[in-house]
Amino acid sequence: MTTPYEEFGGSDFFGELVADFYRGVAGDPDLRPMYPEEDLGPAQRRLRMFLEQYWGGPRTYSEERGHPRLRMRHAPFAITEHHRDVWLRHMRAALDNQRLSPELDAQMWDYLVMAANSMINQPTNPVRGMPLDPPTPI
Repeated sequence: MTTPYEEFGGSDFFGELVADFYRGVAGDPDLRPMYPEEDLGPAQRRLRMFLEQYWGGPRTYSEERGHPRLRMRHAPFAITEHHRDVWLRHMRAALDNQRLSPELDAQMWDYLVMAANSMINQPTNPVRGMPLDPPTPI
């Protein structure tokens, strides 16, 4: 029985998907500032390891970093609906470059949308698309 990891194309697929995604992030004025490292390589490696493990591939992510705890790991960053949309736009472009079957594409996309929705941790100012200022203490 094959794993989803193998059905997607294994290491090559996940490597290409994540590399394409980070090419988009590298020049994005909304997302790039959220990455504290000058070199996006470590972030790229972490996302690749996470996705590979999630879809049944090597467990390198957990071996190196422990339980994924995605919401906790993203808590230091103000993530709004706008950030989610920009993240998904880059991921959609990266996924389109992979030319998966419609079934595999839908499976991956549904997961990515669910994951991106769960990362939102700040309300969005509908006028500017930016996080609302925190209330001023009295």
